[in-house]
Amino acid sequence: SLCGGEGSKMAAQAGKRAVGGGGTSSAVKKEAEEQQLPLQAVLIADSFNQRFFPISKDRPRVLLPLVNVAMIDYTLEFLTATGVQETFIFCCWLSNQIKEHLQKSRWCHPTSPNVLHVVTSDLYRSLGDVLRDIDAKSLMRSDFLLVYGDIISNINISKALEEHRTRRKLEKNISVMTMIFKESSPGQRARCPEDDVIVVMDSNTQRVLHYQKTHGLKRFRFPMSIFQNSTQVEVRHDLLDCHISICSPQVAELFTDNFDFQTRDDFVHGILVTEETQGNQIHMHVTAEEYGARVSNLLMYEAVSSDIVRRWVYPLTPEVNFVDEERQNYTHCRHNIYRGVEVSLGHGSVLEENVVIGHRTVIGSKCYITNSTIGQNCSIGDGVILDGAHIWDDVHIEDHVEIKQSIVCDGVDVKKRVKLNSHCVLTAKVVVGPDISLPEGTVISLHLPDVEDEEDEFSDDGGVTKEEEKKATVKGYNKAEVGSEGKGYVWKEIDLSEDEEDELRQNLWGLTLQSEEESESEQSVSSEQLDIHTTSPQLDDIKVFHNEVQGTLQRGEEENISCDNLVLEINSLKYAYNISMKEVMQVLSRVVLEFPLQQLETVTANLYSAALLPLLRKWASLFKNYIKRASDHLDFLWAVEDFFLVHESLWAAIAKVLMTFYQLEILAEEMILRWFSESKTSEKGRKLCKSPGLQKFIQWLEEAEEESSGEEA
Repeated sequence: SLCGGEGSKMAAQAGKRAVGGGGTSSAVKKEAEEQQLPLQAVLIADSFNQRFFPISKDRPRVLLPLVNVAMIDYTLEFLTATGVQETFIFCCWLSNQIKEHLQKSRWCHPTSPNVLHVVTSDLYRSLGDVLRDIDAKSLMRSDFLLVYGDIISNINISKALEEHRTRRKLEKNISVMTMIFKESSPGQRARCPEDDVIVVMDSNTQRVLHYQKTHGLKRFRFPMSIFQNSTQVEVRHDLLDCHISICSPQVAELFTDNFDFQTRDDFVHGILVTEETQGNQIHMHVTAEEYGARVSNLLMYEAVSSDIVRRWVYPLTPEVNFVDEERQNYTHCRHNIYRGVEVSLGHGSVLEENVVIGHRTVIGSKCYITNSTIGQNCSIGDGVILDGAHIWDDVHIEDHVEIKQSIVCDGVDVKKRVKLNSHCVLTAKVVVGPDISLPEGTVISLHLPDVEDEEDEFSDDGGVTKEEEKKATVKGYNKAEVGSEGKGYVWKEIDLSEDEEDELRQNLWGLTLQSEEESESEQSVSSEQLDIHTTSPQLDDIKVFHNEVQGTLQRGEEENISCDNLVLEINSLKYAYNISMKEVMQVLSRVVLEFPLQQLETVTANLYSAALLPLLRKWASLFKNYIKRASDHLDFLWAVEDFFLVHESLWAAIAKVLMTFYQLEILAEEMILRWFSESKTSEKGRKLCKSPGLQKFIQWLEEAEEESSGEEA
């Protein structure tokens, strides 16, 4: 579906102009095309998880109100302000609600500078699926912004975009992505613990060398290569990942080539691991003063709401009314008090600080409200205390209710003398009370927690299902949990273990790291475990990888599959099993050298050579894809040596094998000579080096090198 008729024509005309003819050179023509093309953005309006369940069972996450404005509106305002002219919005869960919201918004007005295209599919299960679809449809014509629909930011990315384009022009499109970070010291409220990262960067080029989630660990290991290959390296733990990325069109292609890329983190890690072989790089841009954060859980929801009300995200503040709706007009007063139109405040009620009150809300007498947002058309009784509360639209709160650091969704009815302790959540149309105190972390919903239909996860039906209504009439509400007049279910199963309950709470509120005292001994253990896991896969993984590569090459030989396709398959296996480049070299050499052993009934050196050499010629470009640097040559030669040390009866064939690799320009003569000199240092190596054929080959190489150096002289 498409928003903004006139705007879409403008974008289409821009596209036609961009591909129009001209007598200029291809380079100038291409540059002119890119300048004429509108700046595009991809907005992912789905998190592809149940993180905000049961809240998002009734309303998609991007439409959840943040200070009374849908989160997607903040993201679209950021994109439009930064110069985006065409935005593709991809959604799956409750997509009809998203389309309906956008069609009524200012973004679909004919005069909107940002043309929206809404793309929906029940088949999307990840960011990777979306980007593969983008590649299949060729939607991105030049560099584009990639964001989620829950990004709140006032960053001006024009400088970062200019740097990205300049890099790509100077370095022949090597840089495929620029990630946006904000300076933010550890411990800041808007710094999400589960998104806490350590980034290693090249100070001279702003290239990302290493990117790792901290997961609360105290110790980290980094590959030595990142310090050896760059002259000036910074290790930074003072950065907040804004989840805003400037991407080249190749990003979508790379997701297509690597089907195991599902998230942006998969992509970043994959690119950093394969940079040596593929040549792609990721860069970063750091902003100090501007704001950027993703509302990834309810703790972030609280933190970002607070920042908006305290005006850290200016001009995205309540009184600015950037959504251009009459009911979003606010008056801003001292101590960050924002009052909407037709608000009624009872006698003796106090609005302390950082309070937003929506359109047509009525507040009774002797209430105390601080650090809270209240939606539209709410009714609040007498003697109510709201501290850190987030009250959405059409909520009815009766007298002497106390709500602390909790979320009350649309249409909820809170009866008299109810107390909500910290981190309680009441989802849409729940009724609680009277005279009940809800323990900390209580989640109540009209949805039955034991109705977990697999298909329901991504279906387009919102609200309480008929199946749930039927079960509700049978099961009834637990009055001890929700009060004598209550309607709703505490969101946990009867047989839920403590770990599972904790997991549910983490889902909604995010990870909270342990205190120093609790974690000191545990952290060092888990750090070791993480280090072991991330730096080297388990032996089982290498065995499985070996078998998979063996099967791939067997199929390649039988079906005559091209080397390019074999490289793609081996690369995808490499990412899937977290295999290092050195281990790829070892496995690949072993699999290829073992190949004839499976085919020959009687194995002699001559028969082995006759069977192997045609395979080496056939797969030459496969080897060249992995053997590029000096270290690659040596790793491969050590792997060849390991094979022949095990198969002593085949020593007579090693000279022919190395000669073939040399003639095919896979191995360089100086690397072969260096390997030979270093190999003689071990006892087994000395035995192999004394084999007549190998000595003759090395002598021939040395003479050839002397002749070539003599000619140069």
